[in-house]
Amino acid sequence: MQESLHLNLERQKDRLVSYCNAKGYKVAKIVTEIGSGLNDFRPKLENLLIDKEITTIVVEHKDRLCRFGTNYIEKLLKMQNREIEIVNPVQDERSDLMEDFVSIITSFTARLYGQRRSKRKTEKLIEKLETEI
Repeated sequence: MQESLHLNLERQKDRLVSYCNAKGYKVAKIVTEIGSGLNDFRPKLENLLIDKEITTIVVEHKDRLCRFGTNYIEKLLKMQNREIEIVNPVQDERSDLMEDFVSIITSFTARLYGQRRSKRKTEKLIEKLETEI
């Protein structure tokens, strides 16, 4: 599965470089990051957004950048005379909305199970500390 993910990422990168070349863009930086569009801790994306030398950020699909808040990022970048170019914008709002819904449920389910595991670890730690006293 991980190998397939990396292969898909490489293909996506190649498509975007070809797209940029065809549009006459100078590709200054290629950033790849495997992570959820719902995750708000993405160091490579943060660095890209902070780098004022990058004037156009090209992504294949909106959700490759982030699942929500793209509009805010676009507005902030526009204030700096920068932009995001989405190669394949959403054609079907309903499908896009359903993908967002599934992503939210998946993300929250993973977080919920993570919290449960964390709670069990905390309880075990408390037990251990109590037996040591």
